[in-house]
Amino acid sequence: QITTVSGNEFLLQSDTDFLILDWFHAIKNAIDRLPKEQRITSRNLEFKLRRSSSIELLNNLDTESKEPKPEHRKSLIFRLNYSASDTNDRNRVKSRLKKFISRRPSLKTLQEKGLIKDQIFGSHLHLVCEHEKSTVPRFVRLCIEAVERRGLDVDGIYRVSGNLATIQKLRFVVNQEEKLNLDDSQWEDIHVVTGALKMFFRELPEPLFPYCFFEQFVEAIKIQDNATRIKSIRNLVKKLPRPNYDTMKILFEHLQKIAAKESVNLMSTQSLGIVFGPTLLRPEKETGNMAVHMLYQNQIVELMLSEYSKIFGSEED
Repeated sequence: QITTVSGNEFLLQSDTDFLILDWFHAIKNAIDRLPKEQRITSRNLEFKLRRSSSIELLNNLDTESKEPKPEHRKSLIFRLNYSASDTNDRNRVKSRLKKFISRRPSLKTLQEKGLIKDQIFGSHLHLVCEHEKSTVPRFVRLCIEAVERRGLDVDGIYRVSGNLATIQKLRFVVNQEEKLNLDDSQWEDIHVVTGALKMFFRELPEPLFPYCFFEQFVEAIKIQDNATRIKSIRNLVKKLPRPNYDTMKILFEHLQKIAAKESVNLMSTQSLGIVFGPTLLRPEKETGNMAVHMLYQNQIVELMLSEYSKIFGSEED
């Protein structure tokens, strides 16, 4: 607070001591530059520091000015002691947090106690299958069954997006509950079911077509001779890990049923390739060839749907 000779009062506030001292020196230097006749004699000049809601600079230039209330007066030393105490408090809090974090149970322990359940979305395919003691995730089977019951004739099935908030709600339910009824009224929009199924495959840490197979599938689809191309892709599919192969087989069988209803649902093998290509296979590291890769991704899915029986059938077929 600055009180001038004319009686005007100014209040400058800041929580930063150094900033206040800068203000103090700037004002003092301005006063020192005034003509001698306009200055107040040094014995009438008093500078004080006090702490209220913040540090305030007091410059009592007039001995007749009102003195600040005693309860508001605090020295800069008090402020520094307060800051040191505050720092000690923060250090104690940090120390306690470190102890708490170091003593917290491991994820495995929490899972064993049932406090944290194994996630379905975002987990590796083989881990989901191991947990369920199967080679095809239960959620994938449930979604396929629901779509085949009430979605084969729906216009734009798998292409039309469902309500994202409802899809996220379904995702949460799948991750938290063991029992799931996709015929429940809250999942009546079949596009929510198809959206959740696509999300499941998108969120796999490693896609249904493993990263190490990506370039091999791309090279296979480039083969000009159709019979050789089909045989090459068939051989690659046979080399896939069991959960990937079985899940891929049941999914493509399902998508073939969707394509068979193209006259009603308007979803051809080409349309399904566009929808599922980038979802099911992608390179581990994106390069500048994204557009080219996307073209090949779509073509691979389209070919596998068109030639499903030759790729997934028995050797005799």
